[in-house]
Amino acid sequence: MPTIPDAVVLESGLRDSGLSMDELWLRYFELTGEASLLELEAYLHGALAPDPLQYDMIAHALNERFMEMGRDHPVPYVEENP
Repeated sequence: MPTIPDAVVLESGLRDSGLSMDELWLRYFELTGEASLLELEAYLHGALAPDPLQYDMIAHALNERFMEMGRDHPVPYVEENP
């Protein structure tokens, strides 16, 4: 289950991606993410913990952005997160 330290990883990924919260939510939603924009913000600020599937969708949305930028996927998925 993702934890509050995971929020730090996601928030850092958002900052490094150059996306706004709205842009991240749209990318996440396009991947069939189920959280509202407010819930997504709560996940990234550690107020709520997403379930593993939702965490991975957020990570994937961020990693797709990093791939567009010519970078690898720096945001770990649940199974990659130590």
